[in-house]
Amino acid sequence: MLSRWSSVLALALGSLALAGCSAADEGGASNASGAQSPLVGAQAPEISAETVTGEGPKTLKDASGKVVIVDFWATYCDPCKKSFPKYQALVDQFGGELAVIGVSVDDPDDAKKEQLEQFVKSTGVKFSIVWDKDKSAAKRYSPPKMPSSYIIDKQGVVRHLHAGYTDGEENKIATEIKELLGK
Repeated sequence: MLSRWSSVLALALGSLALAGCSAADEGGASNASGAQSPLVGAQAPEISAETVTGEGPKTLKDASGKVVIVDFWATYCDPCKKSFPKYQALVDQFGGELAVIGVSVDDPDDAKKEQLEQFVKSTGVKFSIVWDKDKSAAKRYSPPKMPSSYIIDKQGVVRHLHAGYTDGEENKIATEIKELLGK
């Protein structure tokens, strides 16, 4: 069963890579009330991926005691280009209380580390970027679309999922972060 699910996930991620993120992909279920995941309310799975660039924690263990956004993204994803600067603004707004870990799901056969670094440079972000080359994190989280952001509380529990990104999404996320921080 797991092997079958892995094949389906690999096929789905591969299809996204070929098709890219279109404007149609930007809508849809975009917050915890619309996006469904069995992880919401559960302990967040640890992230173990190759470090690409950025400041801050690279794993959930390193981010212990902070609210964390685990954001699954890819270089072919136009909405990801819009969301990255907004997430950096949230890191700046909340200082040391918030960490973002950007998890690239780019296939190593289709992308090089330099392409990931260029994407990051073009968006101006400083938060941690890791590369899920073997798709182990994607298998555990099952992001429904690119980008997919999991908002994790200070105890490591997934509290919200944002599948896709639309303008203004960062305001919903900021409200969730404030609630998780008790502000």
